[in-house]
Amino acid sequence: MGKVFSMAREGTSFSKGAGDGRSRVSEHIGVIGAGIVGLAVARELSAARGARVTVLDKEDRVAAHQTGHNSGVVHAGIYYPPGSLKARLCRDGVALLKEYCAEHSLPYTEAGKLVIASTAAERAALRGIAGRARDNGVPGIAELDALGLREVEPHAVGVAAVHSPHTAIADFPAVARRLAADVTGLGGEVRLAHPVTRLRETASKVEVLAGGRRFAFDRLVTCAGLGTDALARMAGSEGEVRIVPFRGEYLGLVGTARDLVRGLIYPVPDPRYPFLGVHLTRRIDGEVLVGPNAVMALALEGYTWGRIRAGDLRRILTFPGTLRLAARHWRTGVREVYGSLVKKAFLDAARRYVPALTGADLARTAGGVRAQAVRRDGSLLDDFAIDTHGRVVLVRNAPSPAATSSLAIARHIAQVVSRS
Repeated sequence: MGKVFSMAREGTSFSKGAGDGRSRVSEHIGVIGAGIVGLAVARELSAARGARVTVLDKEDRVAAHQTGHNSGVVHAGIYYPPGSLKARLCRDGVALLKEYCAEHSLPYTEAGKLVIASTAAERAALRGIAGRARDNGVPGIAELDALGLREVEPHAVGVAAVHSPHTAIADFPAVARRLAADVTGLGGEVRLAHPVTRLRETASKVEVLAGGRRFAFDRLVTCAGLGTDALARMAGSEGEVRIVPFRGEYLGLVGTARDLVRGLIYPVPDPRYPFLGVHLTRRIDGEVLVGPNAVMALALEGYTWGRIRAGDLRRILTFPGTLRLAARHWRTGVREVYGSLVKKAFLDAARRYVPALTGADLARTAGGVRAQAVRRDGSLLDDFAIDTHGRVVLVRNAPSPAATSSLAIARHIAQVVSRS
């Protein structure tokens, strides 16, 4: 049997039924996934809708996967196409997250981001980024020359840069734990170690078997990240996209090398490639990450090369979109695998922006796995994607900046639930 989340180890405990004292309606909503998005959704449904909410997760802790394995960047919204769901929810999410962290004394620091053009050929794309950022309402955007960027990052080099001073860093696992406490404080439950093994929709309920227990919900929201496809199959709604896992590996700066980076240093994205590329990121704990690469994992939770699951791999490789993606970007794939195996590839990428770095300054550190939705034609589904199937709301795709946007995504999903 599983366990019910408790904040006792954090110095706070909540009993079911605590909260603001409002009477609860009879609606019972299930949320699958105790990452930051699932917990934000559960909190929103409890607080704004007055629903009784139960969160189910197969792990024995919250934030076990993407939430607990990312770099902690609170994205300002500079890259995303204006008018897209990502652009809107990212900008709304930043404001909500900053306020939430202040309210609960959670770490949040505006470290600032530089997007650096290392060659004159990248200047046009850099100007496009600045324009898009302004279209999205990102505050404080400045275009800098080579001398100006050195004032922000004294050890960085490049021909020009875009500076986003309000790009921040936070502790997303800590935010997730606080959200879980909010859910229980509002009368809900967070049931950990409750893997979902079956769900079916009846005329009036969604029945879920999880952790050996049966639950009957009026509505169900799935925020399962890497487990999205399995739940969609159970719900009878596989859809036209599949989750393909990409492992992002990092190196960390050691010793005094950390002093070479003040905030966040990013490359100008190359539109020919599906991922951003290696960058340098100061974390809220003072660590500085170099990475990530993007290597297709050999299991949905393939955090290392040694983690292989035949069933996962068979489903990934038999989906037509995977092979079409590989055919389209095989050169990139080879380069990313090389970077995974050869430390010097990371070093060379980092030295393009901070040339003072040496091989002795880098050490392997923990990475993560990105749940990336891929279409049948091999293209990446870039925007957030949320749809409904009867009484089930399915979060199909929630890549970065999902953690940044989590509180805004929750409000959006609450509206979807209201309409469904």
